[in-house]
Amino acid sequence: MMKIKPLIGALAFGAMLAAGQAQALTVYTAGPAGLIRQLADDFKKQTGVSVDVFQADTGKVMARLEAEASNPKADVVISASWDSALDLHKRGWLLAYTSPNAAKVPAEYKGPSYVAQGLSALAIAWNTKSGTPRPADWADLARPEFKGLVNMPDPAQSGTALELLSGLQSARGADAWRLFADLKRNDMAIAGANAQAMNPVLQGAKAAVFGAVDYVALENQAKGESIEVIFPASGTVIAGRPMMILKSSRQQQDAKRFIDFVLSDAGQARVAATYLIPARQDVQAKRPVIKDIKSLPVENEAQRAGRQALLERFTTLFGRK
Repeated sequence: MMKIKPLIGALAFGAMLAAGQAQALTVYTAGPAGLIRQLADDFKKQTGVSVDVFQADTGKVMARLEAEASNPKADVVISASWDSALDLHKRGWLLAYTSPNAAKVPAEYKGPSYVAQGLSALAIAWNTKSGTPRPADWADLARPEFKGLVNMPDPAQSGTALELLSGLQSARGADAWRLFADLKRNDMAIAGANAQAMNPVLQGAKAAVFGAVDYVALENQAKGESIEVIFPASGTVIAGRPMMILKSSRQQQDAKRFIDFVLSDAGQARVAATYLIPARQDVQAKRPVIKDIKSLPVENEAQRAGRQALLERFTTLFGRK
C-alpha cells in the first residue's frame, strides 16, 4: 500500500494537469494577428486562463466552423463580417450574452448574442507618389488617370468588401452598378483578399485600393509609407467586427470573461492601438472615428438577404466565374 499511494498521487496530479490543459479557451479570429496575441496574453495574465488561437481571414474562419459543425471546437469567434454574426445568430449557434462593458457600444454594433470588438471603415488607400490626382470619391477611381492602376479586394474572399458592395448598391441602386461598370472598363483588378489588394499599392505597382480596410492602411501610413487614407465624400460603410460565443462552448463562463475583457478599458486600448475604431465610443482612438466619417445608411434585413445574388452579379461583371 505504501508504494501505491505515490502512484495514485502522481496519477491524480497528471489528471489535474490534463484537466487544466483542457480548460484553455479557443478563439477563432479574423483580424490583426498581433491584436489577438496581445489580448490572449493580457487575458491569461489577468485570469490565468490560456487562449488557443486560430487566426485567418473571415472566409477561412467560417469554413472551419462549418467543417466542425458536428464537433465544435471554438468557444469564441471574432469575425470581420457583421453578416456572419447575424447568420450564426439566426441559425441558433450563438449564446445570448450582453457584457456589462458593452453599455457604451452603439446600438447598431451589438445584438443579443454578439457585440463589436472594434470597427473599421472602408476607404480609398492612395499611393501619394503614384503620379495620379488625389481622389476624393469612389467615382474618381474610374477616371482615365487611374486606368489599370486600381485594385479592389475580392468580395468573395473579403467580408468587408462584400459589405461595401452591398452598402453602395443599397444606397445608390442602379448608380452603383454604373460605377462598377465604369471601374470594370477602367481595368480595375479584383485582387484576392485585403492584403493582396493592398500590397501592390504599397509597392507602387498600383495607385489605389477601392475599398481598403482602413486600419491596415492607417498603420502603414503611420510607419511612413507613401499612403493616404481617404474616406469618400459620398459616404462609405463602417463595418463592425463582431465577437460571439458559440452555444456549444464548454467554457462559457471563461468565454464571457473574455468578451468582458476585450470590452474593458485595457482591451479596448489594445484595439485602438491597431488603428481600429474602438467599439466603445468612450475610448480614445488613434484615427478618425464614427462622427468623423460620412457613413452610408445601415442596411435592413431584406437588403442583407440579397448579398449572395449581389455577389454573383458582381463576379459575373468582373469575369470572376
